[in-house]
Amino acid sequence: MKRSPHILIAPDSFKESLAADEVAQLLKSGIEKALPDATFDLAPVTDGGEGFCSVLVNGTGGYFRKFKVHDALMRPIEGAIGFSADSQTVFIEMAASSGLEHIESEDRNPLITTTFGTGELISFAINEGCQKIIMGIGGSATNDGGAGMAQALGAKFIDSNGNILSPVGGQLSALSHIDLTLFEKNLPEMIVACDVSNPLTGPDGASAVYAPQKGATPEMVNQLDNALKNYAEVIRNQLLPDIENIPGAGAAGGLGGGLMAFTGAKLVSGFQLVAEIIDLENRIARADFVITAEGKLDEQTANGKAPFGVAQLAKKHNKPMIGVAGTLGKGYEKLYDSGFDLLVSIVNKPISLSEAMKNAPELVENCGFQIGKILILK
Repeated sequence: MKRSPHILIAPDSFKESLAADEVAQLLKSGIEKALPDATFDLAPVTDGGEGFCSVLVNGTGGYFRKFKVHDALMRPIEGAIGFSADSQTVFIEMAASSGLEHIESEDRNPLITTTFGTGELISFAINEGCQKIIMGIGGSATNDGGAGMAQALGAKFIDSNGNILSPVGGQLSALSHIDLTLFEKNLPEMIVACDVSNPLTGPDGASAVYAPQKGATPEMVNQLDNALKNYAEVIRNQLLPDIENIPGAGAAGGLGGGLMAFTGAKLVSGFQLVAEIIDLENRIARADFVITAEGKLDEQTANGKAPFGVAQLAKKHNKPMIGVAGTLGKGYEKLYDSGFDLLVSIVNKPISLSEAMKNAPELVENCGFQIGKILILK
């Protein structure tokens, strides 16, 4: 190679294993062993899920603050929210309070989980005087349509007998009226990063598609879907013409729809939002090579996932594009038609998932070394 390459590394996280910034550092460390004179630009990305706050706080020179909140089972935990450097914008990751990461597999039950903790984080942000809230809603443990979030902001959910309901997925079928008398009046602008287009209900809705991974049986899925249909009908009568069929309303167990109904939130592409904030396109334009990564790359990656977004920007600027994955899943070959020039797995021998996650740092760094060796040939 005639000159040292400038390499942009823009990975997403390896879920439940490595944060995006850790993946970036490990790939850099590995590549440097093969290309010691290379220069690097590390630009961790996210589409709204795990690591959302860290990416935006780091990208804006901001800071974190911690607050006492409740997890999806209403157990007390500590949750952090991020602030921009000027403190005017708050970054919230709903998974920090209402995420699956806090719930052991045997305790997962979307009939009883709630987004109440997410509402608490919103309330803290409002009390800090912010002008805008940007929220990522990936990784939820909930299927309550955002009712818990609304309860934390002052809403009351009432059945036909005048009884106050617990705003959890399993209770929404009994909902008759929403009392907003004490609901928060001082709401800032709300932007929600959302990487899915699922409606609230139906075969492509929150319950059918995502509830099983949160612990729902087939019977529970039907119960939850019917509950959300009733919830949507009450909201239709009181708040909005319709959230049931809006793309993205089914995100995070219906939190996407709930945020639209109660806070007037605008749902946007998570990746595009992050890319704009961290000036990713201009940084890609200055690079010789672009590398992205995620725990799994497969045919679903092209449905708005962050690595696909990175690849599209690299393709726009004619930059060689490498995708790194813990697993190359079903249909990954299709990604070669979507801007990727090389797809590699960090796994180089038969290995269990638990072993791969345990040894992920070493595997990612070794993969970086191999990529560096390949780049020498360019």
